[in-house]
Amino acid sequence: MADAMTGKPEQTVSDHTLERYVGNTIRDLRQRHGLTIAEVSEQVGISRGMLSKIENAQTATSLETLAKLASALGVSLATLFRNYNIPAGSAQLVKQGEGMEVVRRGTKRGHTYHLLAYDQGPTKLFEPFLITMDDASEVFPTFEHPGTEFIYMLEGAIEYRHGQSTYLLEPGDSLTFRGDIPHGPEKLITLPIRFLAIIYYSMLPTDA
Repeated sequence: MADAMTGKPEQTVSDHTLERYVGNTIRDLRQRHGLTIAEVSEQVGISRGMLSKIENAQTATSLETLAKLASALGVSLATLFRNYNIPAGSAQLVKQGEGMEVVRRGTKRGHTYHLLAYDQGPTKLFEPFLITMDDASEVFPTFEHPGTEFIYMLEGAIEYRHGQSTYLLEPGDSLTFRGDIPHGPEKLITLPIRFLAIIYYSMLPTDA
């Protein structure tokens, strides 16, 4: 069967990934707009059977026909291929309350650390923690570690020390600092306190 727009024979395909992807995209767009195969095929100038074959990856068609189909569906030609051949995702989902509870050196009663992502490769790049503090009588440890740390306050208020300076952190505040300088909570102002702490371990040497 020939392509109605070019007069050239259509290529019959059996299981081509691209044709299957484009066909699914065209069908999804058509159905989303509430259009029938007859309505779209008439506007494009191809038979209903041809459009059905395109949607079901039973034939390959020209870029000119695809451009006409895209126009009839109200999208650009590029949109038909936008998500094609995107690498498979490897996202790691940790549901609320399911972060791994960990104990860090120097932590005591009143400090809870939940690790929100777990490294799956040989190199540790970053560690995100949800930290909760609820004991005003705690004697706070100081920490030193490689890399850069970022803190974002979610709840409560805390006075946080980094080196010789202290900072008042309240909800919405953030603090970024070098991890190799002694740091840690100085004073709990408003309880309970919750904040995100993300440690990024740079692969490059740090400046002296």
